[in-house]
Amino acid sequence: MTDTTRAAVPWHLWAVGVLSLLWNGFGAYDFVMSLTQRETYWRASGMTDAMIAYYNAMPTWMYVPWVLGVWGAVAGSILLLMRSRFAVHAFALSLLGAAVSLLYGAVIDKAPAPPPELAMMAWMPYVITLIAAFLAWYAWTMRKQGVLA
Repeated sequence: MTDTTRAAVPWHLWAVGVLSLLWNGFGAYDFVMSLTQRETYWRASGMTDAMIAYYNAMPTWMYVPWVLGVWGAVAGSILLLMRSRFAVHAFALSLLGAAVSLLYGAVIDKAPAPPPELAMMAWMPYVITLIAAFLAWYAWTMRKQGVLA
């Protein structure tokens, strides 16, 4: 297959691309609101004082994996819809960011437990990392099949 020839686009590429852009777009919204509105946004989201203190005390270096995770995912979704092979790289960076963030909150500096009515928040880092892994695998598979060039 030459560089100018691409494999046929499977229907699921558009479904995965649009759904991932919606999912990752919310992550971008959350990122922007967390940086610009901080405590006001977090309180409106139902975070406790302990959770807010935890995020306020987050070390500066943790912004690197957060940025990679969020914006790598957004870029990956857009690149996937553009059928660019660089979607693989963007999703790989996003997975790296998500994995480091998960390790930080689960092992290095354990995040406080959310209130009972927001118990799902405790699982979100795992869900985010699983979705990032799926998107990286999916983009890699589409690249390998010649759908992304």
